[in-house]
Amino acid sequence: MRRSEYALPFPDRHAAGTLLADRLGRAAALTDWAGRIVVLALPRGGVAVAKQVAVRLDAPMSVIVTRKIGYPRQPELGVGAIAEGLPAAVYDDGLLARLSLSPADLAPVVAAEQAELTRRVRVYRDGRPLPPVAGRCVIVVDDGLATGVTARAALRSLRAARAARLVLAAPVSAPAAAGEMGAEADQVIILAVPRRFRSVGQCYRSFSQLTDADVLALLQ
Repeated sequence: MRRSEYALPFPDRHAAGTLLADRLGRAAALTDWAGRIVVLALPRGGVAVAKQVAVRLDAPMSVIVTRKIGYPRQPELGVGAIAEGLPAAVYDDGLLARLSLSPADLAPVVAAEQAELTRRVRVYRDGRPLPPVAGRCVIVVDDGLATGVTARAALRSLRAARAARLVLAAPVSAPAAAGEMGAEADQVIILAVPRRFRSVGQCYRSFSQLTDADVLALLQ
């Protein structure tokens, strides 16, 4: 991709979503999927971006709920993730090895995140299952990828649910995560991959945390 095409930071998620929707409309091979496209956002932040994508493509939107498994000493560092529909957590094995951690060490974190995942499914979809994805083109949207571990969990869940085509779309990504996602999705569309990536939040001028109420409003 042309790194200079998009100037960072993005103003906010709404603006980034508009740009991403335009890029998807031009770059994703969606013509043959008319009427069979589903947009699934990673809540919470991804929902504000996905809203613009769904409007642009005139496609239904919902959420696929994932939860990051954080390193206990540094919870913002994602060493794994869980996703609805997946029977087990997905881990970054290399990172676990560097931190001298095993999945068993993270069992309490996984249990807590599973409880929050269940709560969010209940709040965001009234406990209903994911929309049907078998035989459909599913566009998975997040507001940015740092390690990419939550996106990986979502994609694997949808692949197991027999989605026919998986497109991962995000406004920004760390270089390593962007490179790794090609093994998980059929197409990866990312607007900016800054070489000096530090965090997703630093790629936006306004990056306030969304609430459950914000998510529900966007899903209307």
